[in-house]
Amino acid sequence: EAAADLVAQKPAVIFASGTLGALAAKQATRTIPIVMSASDPVANGIVASLAKPGGNITGISGIQVKLNAKRLEILKETVPRTSRVAVLWSRAHRSHAQDLTAVGSRAKELGLALELFDVTRVEGLQAAFARMSADRPDAILVMFDYRTMQFRQLIAEFANGNGLPTIFGAREGVSAGGLMSYGPSIADQYARAATFVDRILNGADPATLPVEQPTRFELAINRE
Repeated sequence: EAAADLVAQKPAVIFASGTLGALAAKQATRTIPIVMSASDPVANGIVASLAKPGGNITGISGIQVKLNAKRLEILKETVPRTSRVAVLWSRAHRSHAQDLTAVGSRAKELGLALELFDVTRVEGLQAAFARMSADRPDAILVMFDYRTMQFRQLIAEFANGNGLPTIFGAREGVSAGGLMSYGPSIADQYARAATFVDRILNGADPATLPVEQPTRFELAINRE
């Protein structure tokens, strides 16, 4: 509904943040140019390909979900005693369920047992906290999603109160008090998206602007 309302205002360009935002914008218009910052836009049906997106959408591919197995490795390397990891994920995220397969495979290679918690809603997060309080894991992996990022303060406070190392998908999780994060900079992605907006406003066709992928990844560690 929000995307439809935005289209009714006839903007020159729409910026869509996240997979759901990009899909909503795509459904709302096939003519107004859309610049998105979204995870795995090809697999999620946002663009036809990264090199030739086609249609009226281009922008930045966050590739966040493909990094969760790497985050698990970093967690194990940082805290070698880790054997059980709680994974906070969202059933509503279009790529999380698929990515859990890769995370599970890497966990077996690392000798880790995983306990999965769907935290799409705050009730799920509260249930996860209750379970972890009763049966404490060794660490927490927070799969990147706007929902989990919305809960980052609550997650960090719970983890710190229970002495649990955490790793997030963006440094905002560290700013909230989490131990670590690994992934592309959200601020950098938005800055790069702004260059797409500029080019489109100057006459470029989004169908011919290749979707960019991050080339720089940052590891943030909470020194406090």
